[in-house]
Amino acid sequence: MNKYELESRLIDFSVSTIRISNKMNRSYVARHLSSQLVRSGTSASLNYGEAMSGESIRDFIHKMKIILKELRETHVCLKIVEKTNLCSDLISLNHLKKENNELISIIVASINTASKRQK
Repeated sequence: MNKYELESRLIDFSVSTIRISNKMNRSYVARHLSSQLVRSGTSASLNYGEAMSGESIRDFIHKMKIILKELRETHVCLKIVEKTNLCSDLISLNHLKKENNELISIIVASINTASKRQK
């Protein structure tokens, strides 16, 4: 996968988190988790743009680790949303969780590759 394909997937992931957020009920808890989901879910693609402009391999790795943290935070948030039944669209929610896991794997692999190149 090249950097443009990954960027596109991360942007699509961000859009999907926004859409899931809009499908959640409007209780206090749902609004709180919805806001958190949008922040962490969109942060991954925004930070990827920064990573592509990294000043060094070390800077790139640092920014990719931030993306990984945001994706992991999103993963936990999605699990909470699912377990508390805050979203009725379980098909979209499960698809988003699957994509989240795949993106985590891709980012981990990218970090590992960049770390090897740094040495």
